[in-house]
Amino acid sequence: MGQPDHRAARNRLEREFERVDREALGGTRQQISERLGPHFDRIFESSTQAYREVLVGCVLARLLDKAIDVHRPYLTHGEDAYSGRSLDEKVVNPFLKDHNIPSSKGPFLSTFRRSVGFVESTREGLRDKDGFDSLLALIDYLAEERDDDRLARFLRYLLYRFWQLRNEAEIPVSRLQRISLEQYDSLLTGLLDTPSGGRFPVLLVEATFRTLNDHFNLGWEIQSQGINVADGPSGLGGDITVLEGDSPLLVAEITERRVDRNRVVTTFQTKISKHSIEDYLFFIKDAAVEDNAIEQAKRYFSQGHEVNFIVIRDWIRMVLATIGKKGRDSFCRKLTDTLDRPEVPSSLKEAWNNQIAHITAG
Repeated sequence: MGQPDHRAARNRLEREFERVDREALGGTRQQISERLGPHFDRIFESSTQAYREVLVGCVLARLLDKAIDVHRPYLTHGEDAYSGRSLDEKVVNPFLKDHNIPSSKGPFLSTFRRSVGFVESTREGLRDKDGFDSLLALIDYLAEERDDDRLARFLRYLLYRFWQLRNEAEIPVSRLQRISLEQYDSLLTGLLDTPSGGRFPVLLVEATFRTLNDHFNLGWEIQSQGINVADGPSGLGGDITVLEGDSPLLVAEITERRVDRNRVVTTFQTKISKHSIEDYLFFIKDAAVEDNAIEQAKRYFSQGHEVNFIVIRDWIRMVLATIGKKGRDSFCRKLTDTLDRPEVPSSLKEAWNNQIAHITAG
C-alpha cells in the first residue's frame, strides 16, 4: 500500500482547522453523534495523549485513501496497511506543535508495542485500557465509514476538541520592545486581516481609545462590551462607549461587515434615536461602506445626530503617528495586556505571536 500524500494531508488539516477556528470564534461549536461523543470524551480525558493523536492520522488516512485499513499503522501488516509513524512524524506532530496544541514530544506509536495493530488484543499491554477501548471504537467507525462528508465532520469535531484543549492551555503573549511606525502599520494590517470573530478590531480600537485617554489626560471613562453582546454597560448598545462625566461623548460600533443604508437606518432607530446619541461612529474595515449609507447619515445630521464612518487601520495609524514613541509604547502595552487575559481565545494569542515574529524577523 504505502502512505497518503503528506502535503495533501497537511493541507487538509490546515484547511479544516482554519474553519474550526473561525466558526468557534464566531460561537459555533462542532457537533458529533451521541454514539461517538462519549468515546471522544474518554480519549480527551485520558492521560495517554497518543490516543487522540492516533485518531488524527487515522481519519486523514481514511479521507485520502479508502483502500487503507486504519487498524494497520505499519507497512509490514499487509497490502492495505500504511505508515502511521511517518504520517505522525511528517504531518500530525508538526501540525500540533505549530499550533501550540498540547501533544506528545515524540511519535505517538512509541506508546504502543512495535508493529502493533489497533485491535482488541493490543489493550493488554496498555495502562489506560478504557481509553484504548474508546479509541478502538472510533477507529472501527472510521474503518467502516466511506462517506467523505461524514469523515470530514468527524475530523472537524476532533480538531474542535484539540482547539478546546489549546484554549485551556496557557500561551504566553510575545512582548514588543521597540518597533517602528512602519512596522506598526504591518502589524495592524496583519491583525485586521486575521479571522477573529470580530475580536481583533474591537481590541485594537479599544486600546487606541484608552491610549488617547491616558496620553492626553482626557478623563474619559471607556466602556467596552463583549463580541455579539446586545447591550454594553452604558445601556447604549455600542461596542465601545466613551463617557465624559455621566454623559456619552461618543458611541462606537466596530464592524467587519459592509455597512449599507438598511444597517444605518436600523442602528438609528434602535440605538441612536432611542438614546439621543449625538455622535455615533462606525469603525469599518477598509472602505466597507456603501454610498447610500453615507447619504442616509447626512439626513440624520440635519436632525442633530452625527453618524460617521472611520477606517480602523487609517485611524489607528494616524493616532500612533500623532502620539509619538511614548504613546506608541503605551498602546502596545495596553494591547498585549488585554491579549494576555485568560478569557482571550488562544488562537488570537497565537495570531499575535505570529505577527510579532513576522515583523521582527527582518
